[in-house]
Amino acid sequence: MLALLRTPRWLGFTTLVVAAIVGFGLLSNWQWHRAQEKNAQRTALDSATKANPIELSTMNAAATDWQGVRVSGSYDAQGQVLARQRPQGGQNGFWVLTPLMLDDGRDLWVVRGWLRAGSAATTTPAIPDPPAGEVTLVGSWHQFEIIKESARSGLPPKMVGAVDPSVLPRTGNFNGYLRVVASTPSQTGLDFIARPQIDDSMNLSYAGQWLLFAGVALVGWYFFLRREAKDDRAAKTQATISAT
Repeated sequence: MLALLRTPRWLGFTTLVVAAIVGFGLLSNWQWHRAQEKNAQRTALDSATKANPIELSTMNAAATDWQGVRVSGSYDAQGQVLARQRPQGGQNGFWVLTPLMLDDGRDLWVVRGWLRAGSAATTTPAIPDPPAGEVTLVGSWHQFEIIKESARSGLPPKMVGAVDPSVLPRTGNFNGYLRVVASTPSQTGLDFIARPQIDDSMNLSYAGQWLLFAGVALVGWYFFLRREAKDDRAAKTQATISAT
């Protein structure tokens, strides 16, 4: 077999197999790290959502996503907008963004909930009115999004492409927004935003599959090498017998 490995054909084939195994190994390692990242995200999400909400007035500027927050104020229904392309439960829809006016004069952008999209994509659906008067909200804190340049224009009135202050009717006084999970008094006409499901099982499965492919490549290389070596020995033996 060693003699075969020194032939140009087997040198080329072996190089190809080694490159494939290295590639499969790198892909497996990448999927493994993606699974670890998702696991860390899920752990952080679980920790943040299980923690007791803090008052907005005590929250510092470095608050992380999913920090539970409690705040009171009154909604400005005239300032409501819809953030487009927000699927939930297998259906397309919108996030309903409403400014919340605080007692100290500041305002905070609040995602009150999810509204299912209608049949027409070129018109803005009717936005349910928020509760009147003072409300107390509990929700999760999130950093503002960054809009894609292609989504900055061409949208119907009261519709935006992202929760980005640069396209919202007002910038607000905070470096983030609140996704509501509980409201007193309660609101009608909207579903609360579903918590994301972070699943690392698919990445772990892919990591195992790439390792399996690497193993198949190695076993296949050895199988063909051994078979060709066996055929060469049989041919040489037959040639010797024929010569005698």
